[in-house]
Formats: sequence, structure tokens, C-alpha cells
Amino acid sequence: MSVVFMYTLMYSFVFFADTGEYPDAELESINQKKWDNQRMKISDTLREKIEEQIATGALPPGSSLDEATLVEQYGVSRTPVREALIQLATEGLIEIRPRRGAVVTSIGPTRLSEMFEVMAELEAMCARLAARRMTDAERRALQTAHQACEDARSKDDSDAYFYCNEQFHSAIYAGSHNLFLIEQASQLQRRLRPYRRLQLRVRNRMVTSFQEHQTVVQAIADGDTEGAAQALRSHVVVQGERFADLLASLHALTPQAEAA
Repeated sequence: MSVVFMYTLMYSFVFFADTGEYPDAELESINQKKWDNQRMKISDTLREKIEEQIATGALPPGSSLDEATLVEQYGVSRTPVREALIQLATEGLIEIRPRRGAVVTSIGPTRLSEMFEVMAELEAMCARLAARRMTDAERRALQTAHQACEDARSKDDSDAYFYCNEQFHSAIYAGSHNLFLIEQASQLQRRLRPYRRLQLRVRNRMVTSFQEHQTVVQAIADGDTEGAAQALRSHVVVQGERFADLLASLHALTPQAEAA
């Protein structure tokens, strides 16, 4: 520790002890940190709101995100709006184009199929590890999420099922006890949220999804690592008719964005 740093530290402590206040430079630094933290909280909240609109289809692929409109809509300054858009671009949910602003990312059929393939393998790995590593408390949490999905399915509420389904999959991620894997799976899951939501609007998909969940839950409870991995892989991967249904749902959203 340098002499200058020790002197500065001692001076600040003595000054505060004598006056109950920080020196001007110290106070300015503290205020700046508070402001930065507050601004980041605003941008994080804004990012979450925009991400939710993308996930729910309120902002379909190709939709424009006008900075001035967002400022007016959310009653914030331009700085947190720009920070939120940068975060969303980093996650791959939007694209920021020179002289054209930000637009919600459109993913082509081939790319989408590839992303679901990777998602299926990441989740299969989570399930395999969860079957070995989940604690009793984590298995109970998974069962609770599974029951919440059943409640939503029985009410034929695809929106409620969507959020319960996310809790179900998140419980399996957590049960893997592998932080790097959790990060990677969660990151790709965020990019695929709008498309996974669309899947649930296909006729009878909620019923099939819940049945597939039951197979996963049972395999994890039994400690069947390969059974859990295969069950979750089959549940997530999108092929054949399921992929055709997803594309049909996606095409139904696209004209809305083009007309906006």
C-alpha cells in the first residue's frame, strides 16, 4: 500500500470523524457512484421491459425501436435508453444499424433450427447433471414448477404456462450445479424466448409439453442421467412438423412488424 494512499485514507477518516462529513472530492466521488448505480438500475429495468415485449410478441421481429419514442414512453433520459439498447444488442435480441437505429432481430429458418439444436444439447446436459446433483429441496422446487405448469395447462392459459415453463427449465439449470453451463443455457434461452412462446400457441402443444415435462421430472427423480438428458433433448429440439408449426406462427407475426 503506497504512502500517498495511506495518507489519503487517514485524512478522509479523520476529516469524517471530526466533521461528520466527507471532503468535497470524496463526496463528489460517492455521489457519482450513487448516480451511476441509479442510472444502471433504470437501464436494467428498461432492458427487462423491452425484452419482455420482444418475448411476448408485442415487438415482433423486424420492429423498429426508436430512441426518442422510448424516452417519451418510459419517461427517462436518453442515456439509460441507449444503455438498455446496447445490452439488448449484446444479447442478440436487437440489432443496431448505422443510420437506421435499432430493430428487433429477425432470425432465419436455418439459423433458428441451429439455435434450437444447441439449446436442446445444453438443456440435455443440464438434465444429465441435475439427475446426479439435485438436492431434495431442488427436486421439490422442480415439482412445484411442474405443478404450476399443470395449473396453467388446465386453464388453457398459454401465457401463464410460458412463465411457469421458464421456471421449470430454470430449476433444471440450477440443479446442474455448473455455473458456466447455467450462464450459457440462460443466455441462449433469452434469445429464443419469443420463439418458445410461439410454440405454446400451437394447438395441443401445452398438453404435449406437460407430458414431456413429466417424463423429465421422473427421470431426474430416479437419478436416470441418460433418460433425463434424452427426455429434455427431445422436449426442446424443434424438428419436422413442430418446426413447420413454429414457422407458420412466426410468419403470422411478421406482417404486423412490416405494417408498423
